Amino acid sequence: MARAIVLLLDSFGIGASTDSVLYGDEGADTFGHLAQACAEGNADRVGVRQGPLKIPHLLRYGLAHASELSTGHPVVGVEATEFPQGYYGYAIEQSLGKDTPSGHWEIAGVPVMFDWGYFPPQYPSFPDSLIHDFIEQCQLPGILGNRHASGTAIIDELGEEHIRSGKPIVYTSADSVFQIAAHEDSFGLQKLYDICDVARKLVDPYNIGRVIARPFNGAPGHFQRTSNRRDISMPPPELTLFDHLVAQGGHVIAIGKTSDIFAHQGVSEKIKANGVLGLFDATIEALENAPDRSIIFTNFVDFDSHYGHRRDVVGYANALEEFDTRIPELVKQLKEDDIVVIAADHGCDPTWPGSDHTREHIPVLVFGPQLQGKSIGARQTFADIGQSIAAHLRIKPLSRGISFLS
Repeated sequence: MARAIVLLLDSFGIGASTDSVLYGDEGADTFGHLAQACAEGNADRVGVRQGPLKIPHLLRYGLAHASELSTGHPVVGVEATEFPQGYYGYAIEQSLGKDTPSGHWEIAGVPVMFDWGYFPPQYPSFPDSLIHDFIEQCQLPGILGNRHASGTAIIDELGEEHIRSGKPIVYTSADSVFQIAAHEDSFGLQKLYDICDVARKLVDPYNIGRVIARPFNGAPGHFQRTSNRRDISMPPPELTLFDHLVAQGGHVIAIGKTSDIFAHQGVSEKIKANGVLGLFDATIEALENAPDRSIIFTNFVDFDSHYGHRRDVVGYANALEEFDTRIPELVKQLKEDDIVVIAADHGCDPTWPGSDHTREHIPVLVFGPQLQGKSIGARQTFADIGQSIAAHLRIKPLSRGISFLS
């Protein structure tokens, strides 16, 4: 009974990529800098965590070894297992962006070899014609924002005016995104989703990767984003691993925001869950009944949205330690021919200046009852992951990538 479980740690890079200088990210290292901060006592918080990074299970499956392969030096603050119990290595992104869809699609066999559209950092970020059409088609009194911003900061700044005026908060970032924030109670969640659908069509000519609904609640001074985020992605330009597997009789279970990222294409079943622990719960539950030739693909978004972008070293370290504690539960559920793949889609170094993603290598850790410890070295594309899963599930080879399982 061959199945593949992909645990995607959104933003968990392990060292600057070979072309990081082109992105201003030379020297970025999400894992390495996180471990070093913990070892130096810079990630201690009373009641949350303290001391060196405690991730024995990730280390057991070769994380420190993969990082050293990527960076060329040992990780400060963690002790590498002498003999890893799974395949370990790192992968180099070929896609032109350092964003979520590019990383996910390349893992699934479809690198993004075109340039996304981006909105400029200068105010106003959005073209007048785009905003005019958005306001008119959605019958809005106007918008607030219209610039690059941190999602939490702009809600704190403009949330009260938004409630008073009924104008949604519209902003962007260094990613290819058009984001709309609105209060769930005063504006309405369904109305937010509806205007995001309108925006999706309007930004297509600009080649924008995602329109993101960012609902929040609470009162001024105490606003909080809710778990009802929705990503409306541009569809992948080609059929992905998901599409091919389903067409050949397999099954794809997408957990968290995974289905959104793939524009719901090639997905047999989608499961909503929130938080590192909630997403892990959903993964283990899905594994209980997942059929033969299935993929369970879980995106752990909090590493990116809650900790990476907010440059929260303590929160990132704590979440990684929480994730690590759940790995043994997953291992107990594995059947003889199952494999687990732990990977990422890009970096988001919480010690790095700014609040954007960082161009990094990603870890590739693969383990299961039938696998022994082995270095798979440097993979020249994330697509090697998808090709390996295709080989494991015995479907036709994908057009890109080289399997490390065959």
